[in-house]
Amino acid sequence: MKFYLFIIIATTLCLNACRLDSNLFNPKTITEYKLDNYDGEVSFKIGEEYNIADSLIHIFTINSDDNGNQADIYAIYIGDINQIATDTVIMYCHGNSSHMDVYWERMKLLANVGGKNRFGLLAIDYRGYGLSEGESTESSLYADVDAALAWLKDQGLTSDRLAIYGFSLGGAPSCELTATPRSLAPSWLILEAAFASSSVMAEGSTSLSIPSSFLTNLEIDNAEEIKEIDEPFLWFHGVIDDFIDFETHGEVVANNYQGSYINKVAVEGANHSDLPLVMGFETYNQTVLEFLTR
Repeated sequence: MKFYLFIIIATTLCLNACRLDSNLFNPKTITEYKLDNYDGEVSFKIGEEYNIADSLIHIFTINSDDNGNQADIYAIYIGDINQIATDTVIMYCHGNSSHMDVYWERMKLLANVGGKNRFGLLAIDYRGYGLSEGESTESSLYADVDAALAWLKDQGLTSDRLAIYGFSLGGAPSCELTATPRSLAPSWLILEAAFASSSVMAEGSTSLSIPSSFLTNLEIDNAEEIKEIDEPFLWFHGVIDDFIDFETHGEVVANNYQGSYINKVAVEGANHSDLPLVMGFETYNQTVLEFLTR
């Protein structure tokens, strides 16, 4: 009897400590954005040829309203804000950890697709990340990205010139806001290392035979939402991804897509965070360019 009681207590403690709800968001706060001067750990570094002129880097705040819960979130736009009314813009949604300094190399890389600043690029730090106020939830994640899209709309962007790019966790708002648009309806969807659903992640996080509802209240389900998306879809996933599994997550999302066009790019030797490096920066950028201009 004591043994079984011990098992129950131990299991309860494990579930409380290991809930996906608290582990999915892994923000880090900072006192300032350092961008090129950031000396922390990043997934890869790109060359100076990808640097962006200071005049084309804009750091500002956007007010995000999540059902009355408001927060000022930080954004970085790379490009000429005065040309948003005519440019095509990539909305970049980063992963679950850190802040925009850590993703700056990725942002610069995308800002060089098709040549320097051919496309505008907007990224944000979700609530609680970087300098952004508040605390992230699934609902606020969608609200924050939509607030960024609303800002782009205010600058003159229209849906036919909007691409949305989700890396890892960023795949959730990218799928959600493409399947069920709010301020703008993206015309292109790009996902890199996206997970199938929060329930699949929860089930894979423990060897215990328990329902995923014990581990998460999140309802993120990219694998189902992708079925509702008809927009052209560019899918990237590293074959040896040890965080978001290639078969149980990545391929499920790709195979569930039933829309107008898909380019599946499975990168041999790529893990979760190094896909552009393993693929080669020029090849990666050319793949994105061909997708956006096909």
